[in-house]
Amino acid sequence: MKLHRRFWRTVALLGTLCALGIILSACYLYASHTQDRAPSEAAPWADCGGPQRPPYGLPAMTARRLSGAARTDPTVLVFVETQYSALGQDIVTVLESSRFQYHIEIAPGKGDLPALTEKARGKYILIIYENILKYVNMDAGSRSLLDRYCAEYRVGVIGFHRAGERGLQGPGWKGLPLSARGNLALSGCCINPHSPLLRVTRPSRLQTGSPPGADWTVFQTNHSSYQPVVFAKVETPEDGSPPISKGAFHATVIHDLGLHDGIQRVLFGNNLNFWLHKLIFVDAVSFLSGKRLALSLDRYILVDIDDIFVGKEGTRMNVRDVQALLETQSLLRAQITNFTFNLGFSGKFYHTGTAEEDEGDDRLLRSVDAFWWFPHMWSHMQPHLFHNESSLVEQMALNKRFALEHGIPTDMGYAVAPHHSGVYPVHMQLYAAWRKVWGIQVTSTEEYPHLKPARRRRGFVHDGIMVLPRQTCGLFTHTIFYKEYPGGPRELDRSIRGGELFFTLVLNPISIFMTHLSNYGNDRLGSYTFVNLAQFVQSWTNLKLQTLPPVQLAHKYFELFPEQRDPLWQNPCEDKRHRDIWSKEKTCDRLPKFLVIGPQKTGTTALYLFLVMHPSILSNSPSPKTFEEVQFFNRNNYHRGIDWYMDFFPVPSNVTTDFLFEKSASYFHSEEAPRRAASLVPKAKLITILVDPSDRAYSWYQHQRSHGDPAALRFSFYHVVSAGPRAPSALRALQKRCLVPGWYASHLERWLLYFPPPQLLIIDGQQLRTDPATVMDEVQRFLGVSRHYNYSEALTFDSHKGFWCQLLEEGKTKCPGKSKGRKYPPMDPDSRAFLSGYYRDHNLELSKLLHRLGQPLPAWLRQELQKVR
Repeated sequence: MKLHRRFWRTVALLGTLCALGIILSACYLYASHTQDRAPSEAAPWADCGGPQRPPYGLPAMTARRLSGAARTDPTVLVFVETQYSALGQDIVTVLESSRFQYHIEIAPGKGDLPALTEKARGKYILIIYENILKYVNMDAGSRSLLDRYCAEYRVGVIGFHRAGERGLQGPGWKGLPLSARGNLALSGCCINPHSPLLRVTRPSRLQTGSPPGADWTVFQTNHSSYQPVVFAKVETPEDGSPPISKGAFHATVIHDLGLHDGIQRVLFGNNLNFWLHKLIFVDAVSFLSGKRLALSLDRYILVDIDDIFVGKEGTRMNVRDVQALLETQSLLRAQITNFTFNLGFSGKFYHTGTAEEDEGDDRLLRSVDAFWWFPHMWSHMQPHLFHNESSLVEQMALNKRFALEHGIPTDMGYAVAPHHSGVYPVHMQLYAAWRKVWGIQVTSTEEYPHLKPARRRRGFVHDGIMVLPRQTCGLFTHTIFYKEYPGGPRELDRSIRGGELFFTLVLNPISIFMTHLSNYGNDRLGSYTFVNLAQFVQSWTNLKLQTLPPVQLAHKYFELFPEQRDPLWQNPCEDKRHRDIWSKEKTCDRLPKFLVIGPQKTGTTALYLFLVMHPSILSNSPSPKTFEEVQFFNRNNYHRGIDWYMDFFPVPSNVTTDFLFEKSASYFHSEEAPRRAASLVPKAKLITILVDPSDRAYSWYQHQRSHGDPAALRFSFYHVVSAGPRAPSALRALQKRCLVPGWYASHLERWLLYFPPPQLLIIDGQQLRTDPATVMDEVQRFLGVSRHYNYSEALTFDSHKGFWCQLLEEGKTKCPGKSKGRKYPPMDPDSRAFLSGYYRDHNLELSKLLHRLGQPLPAWLRQELQKVR
């Protein structure tokens, strides 16, 4: 009986649980049904406030994304249709403007994905498809591989449905519970305020107008994994396709929450020509990267008004204009914390306008404490026209005297040169005079590294002065009337409201805008521009606008971008604008045509001596510290600037036939030298010499012993090369200098990142020692020297020294100094065996590289490779 009762109790309990499960399932299905309706059925969307928060606890999804992002490199993989496709370039522009790393691949039709991982680490934090159909229609194997990568490493996908694609009918896209309709006209665009993507973007609704064009795509789904981000009303299609609900709201940007396959995606129904899509794209990159690819919401803005007191009669500010400027500043302070106009003056032109404009000058000076001030040149002349420092100092002293007489502050630490002259390319006299007269700490320019494209402008520090990038805002000295704005008034308004000026501010944490005195007189376009810009930013973004004095702003800039402190000098003659603001006394003809890059202890000094024997080849003058080596590209000498560098070289008598060069053997293994050299002398040819890396290491050790290096004198060569990580720091330093330069393949690959293979000549050091005349014939062919020099007749072997010397008249010879050809004991067998094993992999990589370059293997390398077998 007890068993019988227990059995029926169990049956009753199971029945209750089943009934409860049915009830819960019904509730779940009902909830899913209400949440899974297609956008076209979601009536509440019409007021932009209807979409509900996504199910399944979105905060947990975000937390997992952040942990996954830590396992990937912060690089975006961008699949484009072609190298020059418009949308692909727009995508790259946003990434580049935001200073995010990216890698471009042409979207494969079938398979052929690039490597996605390296050593169990994801190479990409985000994947972007210019054409999402290339992702959707990918072959099954490649799609599975890519999706597995995205799911495992929490990598999101952004895709665009290209304008012009035909409407897509049917149950949905392959692998996605989603369908789309294309070639539609839209109106009444809204943002879903509940979308988790939104960060920079503030939810709002377009009050007037419609998204441009009639080639829009809208997305439709009944799956709970999708949430609209941007939606708009659909106008009646004109292509005769099946009807779509006119006047209903449909998603133009949709967020796949990844609930069905663990991959989050953001899909756009058009390109980035629509400014709101571009703003949402910025937020999508931030969200899907776990905010690793995101800028702070703080935006610092400084508005410079150049040319105060300068300008033609009839274009300058009068008393009413100055009063309007003060009112504009007060209005902007309500939207931009601490906003203050920054006025740049040239005192010589005070009271040189009409009587009404001269009163405007006086009104400015009565309000001197209301603004910040910075100096131009006294006579507004370009500093690069002054060839000596004393003339510049005299000009600046006149402007400073004017400032002191009129109560203008002189301690702001900021200055701007007229037309950016002398800032970049650097005119050393300007920097010296600025420090001497004004104590300048900060300047700005739009010329570094080049004026265009503006998104690539950067800052740098030179001679203790911080140089910040300056932005243009579409206002120049001649843009003074609204109706006469270039391209028409709508062009200015378009720039302010979602156009170039708006995104300059959005994509740059710090913006210094250049305006002019004339922009605040006449139609006061300066005031109009920045008041409307601030209002638009406040309406559509969550950005926090604020202003800092220039010195504080500069410190903030290099706190955000410390990697920009070191400049990267360019060739001034490669940019017409740079030539125009560079001293006429300077010439790029004093830059070298080729470099001997090393490495050390391979015979570079002998090669140097052979080269200077040639009547058409000229070297730099010696340095008092580093002798025949300038060591510019790899040392702090680089920060002295290109004027300092060029002073080492003569002015060639014949630019066409004369070949300037320099030899600095430490360039070879330098991390910085390849990039710096390619920036300044991109067409220069490179010569390197390779010997057995074991012999090179031993030669360096003996070199250090001869120069009294305590570690080399104290420890044997074997102790040096085999030292472990706990060895004394001096021993480890010596070991590094012995071993690292012998990683030939790694160093050559670094140079080949910046210079094409035809510009590189690799010399077999052993052949240079035994048959220099043949090697020098090859060098002459490589350089293209027009006048051939017969080294067979000019060189003779010195049996006492043990190497080749220059043959002079009457049988005399000119050989290297006593420090060269030094005799020392042969390397011990243990060290030789250790180094042979140490360099085995490096030598294998070198053989692969030489094979790829079509270069023969040196004899020493062939011998080492035989040991591997």
